[in-house]
Amino acid sequence: MSDAEQDRQYLSFLVQGSEYALEILEVREIIPHGQVTALPRVPAFVSGLINLRGAVVPIVDLAQRLGFAPTERTKRTSIVVCELELDGEWTRIGLVTDDVSQVLDLGPDDIEPAPRLGAPVSANFLRGVAKVGSRFVLLLDVDAVIGGDALRAAWASMDDAAAESPESSTEAVSVREP
Repeated sequence: MSDAEQDRQYLSFLVQGSEYALEILEVREIIPHGQVTALPRVPAFVSGLINLRGAVVPIVDLAQRLGFAPTERTKRTSIVVCELELDGEWTRIGLVTDDVSQVLDLGPDDIEPAPRLGAPVSANFLRGVAKVGSRFVLLLDVDAVIGGDALRAAWASMDDAAAESPESSTEAVSVREP
């Protein structure tokens, strides 16, 4: 059986009332939303930085990145820390979500191509749509959501801001099991 024919696991989470998922291999960990240090001159969807056990991790408000209003912070608000290759370097990025749902086992027959119309977000951000029971789960393409020129500019702005204020730091947050 080829990789394309095998079941894969996805972490599902809520953003603005819709359920989304990322392939579990892209997810490093899930942490509660904590103190985020805001940065100047970055796009509105970049919330800022956190210090995660000594590593600086940029935080993206996924709702804003997808075109919605900013995420309202509640006790269920979580940060899904992903790792992706950006310009040839492995980078950790935190995605703010309303709540983390579950791990889904999906096979190729469970996934349909992303619809061009009717989805709450741009089809460019989606790998597909999975039918899970009676509900639909939108499968995000983390590279499309996080990559691109807008985020490269944001990372450059963050580098500039960090160089201007090296004394600013954030507190480490504890890890919560999914």
